[in-house]
Amino acid sequence: MLEFLSQYNLTGVAAGLATFLIIGLFHPLVIKGEYYFGVRIWPLFAISGVVSVVLSVCVGNMLVSTLLAVWGASSFWSIGELFAQRERVRKGWFPKREKNAGAK
Repeated sequence: MLEFLSQYNLTGVAAGLATFLIIGLFHPLVIKGEYYFGVRIWPLFAISGVVSVVLSVCVGNMLVSTLLAVWGASSFWSIGELFAQRERVRKGWFPKREKNAGAK
């Protein structure tokens, strides 16, 4: 598959499309993550970012390396977005999860 992309000069298009999908995946991850766990999950995003960036340096294939770096950068960006999401919830722009909503 990578040879096909390279042969027909589609590597950049594939990287762009995959970047779009990765960023699109992180948007709901931040919203749902903050909703269910609050900002205390930021270390998971940090670990994901560090591992992805380190792997991107170790991988020889340019497309795979690029996508790992995009994943890492998106993970790091999501840390700030978690805290921003907390503020958006505080302002009432997003719903706040009620603790023990089903308990009486």
